[in-house]
Amino acid sequence: MSERILVIVDDAFEMSTLVAALRMHEMDVIGEAKSEGVALNMARRLQPDVVLLDMKIAGISAVKIAVNMRKENPNIGVVILKSCSDLRLIGESNDDVPAGSKILLKKSIVDFTVLCEAIVESKVSGVEKHKVAWINGNTSLQEKGILSLMANLTDIQVEVLRLVADGMTNAQIGRTRYVSEKSVEQVISRVAQELNVQPDRNMNLRVQLVSEYYRWLGAPHH
Repeated sequence: MSERILVIVDDAFEMSTLVAALRMHEMDVIGEAKSEGVALNMARRLQPDVVLLDMKIAGISAVKIAVNMRKENPNIGVVILKSCSDLRLIGESNDDVPAGSKILLKKSIVDFTVLCEAIVESKVSGVEKHKVAWINGNTSLQEKGILSLMANLTDIQVEVLRLVADGMTNAQIGRTRYVSEKSVEQVISRVAQELNVQPDRNMNLRVQLVSEYYRWLGAPHH
């Protein structure tokens, strides 16, 4: 029997194309929601087997919505689509994700059946409470190398990188993290070393790091 899917996507174009593709692959989409409130109401009424989430609007977290969905139904399958390969880049972590969830790196979905299989498997995992699984097997060797670099960064280093990308000065970051500016400078220097960002007389180090940060988020990189 086909899993009954509730799709939660905040972008109208992506919602329409995603739902159409799922139905072309004979997946049973029973509901579409663009916000958490609507999604929770639909979930209570329709009782889906799986929720498929892709949220882009700032301040709206697919992970938090998934957590609330799992509170409503402990056995619901969860599939989350992400552009970035490390949840820490957006201030979250795998520890926040409900057990058994499948997270797909969108750029790796070359074959749409990969998503369909993840949806089917998420229902089983949701029941058995397996660990969170990232599905990114179709990434290139270059991208896998980037993933390896990111894995070497500590949570503190990723947080500082994120704050740099938010436009905060070393002094502001220091106040936020209750450390000295010198400590912040050392962390930034260490991040640059770990990510192999080479000194460039024509470009500020912080600018280079911000550029890399947005590339890992899935933004266009020039």
